[in-house]
Amino acid sequence: MHSASSSSYSSPEAAAAADPGRMTTVSRHYFGGASSDRDHHLRVDILELGAGTSLPGLVAAKVGANVTLTDIADNTEVLDNIRQICGVNDANCNVLGLTWGDWDEPIFDLHPDIILGADVLYDSAKFDDLFATVTFLLESSPGAVFITTYHNRSGHHLIEFLMVKWGLKCLKLLDGFSFLPSCKAASLQGNIQLVEITLDKEKPK
Repeated sequence: MHSASSSSYSSPEAAAAADPGRMTTVSRHYFGGASSDRDHHLRVDILELGAGTSLPGLVAAKVGANVTLTDIADNTEVLDNIRQICGVNDANCNVLGLTWGDWDEPIFDLHPDIILGADVLYDSAKFDDLFATVTFLLESSPGAVFITTYHNRSGHHLIEFLMVKWGLKCLKLLDGFSFLPSCKAASLQGNIQLVEITLDKEKPK
């Protein structure tokens, strides 16, 4: 999201401090090795595009992923806001300016396993630059996937056209009604899709 919202995600630890009587559960995930944060064998690198308030990236960081949060490179207010949100929530994330379609030096050092886009398909004028950037990152990171959501307002025919143009394919597609709580799904106007995208290896170069 390309907004300068100041809302933030509060960690379970912060909630417990504010209300000692409140019970909280902290989930910690390790991959291989012993159950300690110093002895595990698998690291997951996650890159969030258009992070805005950064909630998906914060959640990923809280469960042990190595997270880089990005938003428009010249929007220092948003980037500073992201850094503040990370500090408030004690989340150790990298924060990077990354403008879709711009080939600045930082993008060449990014090799994520997962690319997240919570609500990045809202301005059709930016779709082509977004998919160009996603394709570059997927080509630089063998086996990586792009996970995003889009609303019917996004123009799915344009999205399908650009996926073909950039050599991408859909691995999974979930309807919003299938993964949202019923109370949330009932309030949807139109529908939300959750999609997992990767390179189409069968597409000729």
